[in-house]
Amino acid sequence: MKIFLNNRAEEFNAETLSVSEMLELKKFSFRMRIIKINGALIPKDRYDSTFIREGDNVLMLYLMSGG
Repeated sequence: MKIFLNNRAEEFNAETLSVSEMLELKKFSFRMRIIKINGALIPKDRYDSTFIREGDNVLMLYLMSGG
């Protein structure tokens, strides 16, 4: 399937992926993050049950703090 991940075309060998599976495949391990699929915010407790499909626009942002 082809998706847009952070405004770049990405291709995966699956018809769907859960958010958790995508994070694992891409090795995105930072704990503080925001994920949106097609503009909808995905809560952390729904990463296993929310699926990314062909053509979806996925935005993953790391939250950083500091001073």
